[in-house]
Amino acid sequence: MPGHTVDGMTAQPTPRLDAIGLVVSDMAASLAFYRRLGLDVPAAADSAPHVEAVLPGGLRVLWDTEETLRSFDPHWTRPSGGGRLGLAFLCACPEEVDSVYADLVAAGCRGHLKPWDAFWGQRYAVVLDPDGCEVSLFANSA
Repeated sequence: MPGHTVDGMTAQPTPRLDAIGLVVSDMAASLAFYRRLGLDVPAAADSAPHVEAVLPGGLRVLWDTEETLRSFDPHWTRPSGGGRLGLAFLCACPEEVDSVYADLVAAGCRGHLKPWDAFWGQRYAVVLDPDGCEVSLFANSA
């Protein structure tokens, strides 16, 4: 791909982060989890092999089933060990971290780290999505 011209000089193309992709075992369970965190995903998407949600600012979150991935990468295997990908959701206040964490755990999601006041000045908690990906909830401490 050729570069573009800026002030008479050719610049290299600059890739832009456009999407974060998640490979999921159960599309409906994964989408239900992320809906609880405020992502706008239509209910009709629960049975789709590929789903996209556009966030404010244009960044996209993509979900693909394991079967979809294997359709073009037959050697793909499910990763193990956890901690490979982490998403972080900013909450409006420290109390919201606690309430969102409690809501997710009450809905059957796996809590990983209960809310605490982190030494770096945030209220922080971690839950696991249905595929074991770490999802941080945080807010700046008052």
